[in-house]
Amino acid sequence: MADQRARYFRRLRVLRRSARWWSVWAGALGGAAAVLTPYQGLGLPDAAWAAGAGGTAVLALWRWADLRRQAAQPAPPPPDPVARAEQSRARLVAAVERLPAGPGVVAEVRRQRTRLALRGSAAAARWERLSRASSTMNGLAGRLPALAEPAVLEATAAEHSLHDLAHRVASLEKATRFAPEQSRPALKSAHRDLLGQLDRGVAAYEALVVAAAGYLAEDTRSTTEHPAAERLVEATDLLHGVAGGLAQLRDPGTATPR
Repeated sequence: MADQRARYFRRLRVLRRSARWWSVWAGALGGAAAVLTPYQGLGLPDAAWAAGAGGTAVLALWRWADLRRQAAQPAPPPPDPVARAEQSRARLVAAVERLPAGPGVVAEVRRQRTRLALRGSAAAARWERLSRASSTMNGLAGRLPALAEPAVLEATAAEHSLHDLAHRVASLEKATRFAPEQSRPALKSAHRDLLGQLDRGVAAYEALVVAAAGYLAEDTRSTTEHPAAERLVEATDLLHGVAGGLAQLRDPGTATPR
């Protein structure tokens, strides 16, 4: 919104300067043509003066018409300070996230801000558990196969929902401290329900992370030798064979080294 308003007035200034500039040139060339044509008589130079004066006059009229058309349009409303601050913050976050270590920095800042917002709340300990489980899940998600993608998406949605639930618990605690005495029992009951939901949600999220780690562990386990070790053994045998062949070329009686 701020950009649209600034663009509107910038366009007005540009059109006004352009209209004035072409008006000055139209007046100068028109005056020159009016003076020089009677003074020297009609000729090719006089036609050039007259053409220049006419062309600049037409351009000046067009610019004034554009200016009136632009001024007739209503200006965009003044920007909301809150929305403008949010836009600035979003642009700053996007710029930081484009840096190599930007996503990690932004995530840590958000984590610290949430930790401060939940400080002293009964949801703080649950949120810490959720944060640790979320960090673990982020590390596992890149190694899970495509078959587990729905579970990863569900984990992301559940994480956002549990974060929101933790903030609701903290907000309810703050409201309870200032609520009238007669309304506190209902608020405390709601607080217990929300805290129970948060407990069950965090426990379920942790179970999902454990299941993902177990899936990766079972997927990488094998009764045979690891492929990397097998390739190393094959490369070692190949080098032994090459070394033995070179030794036999130098001395046919040399045994193959092992």
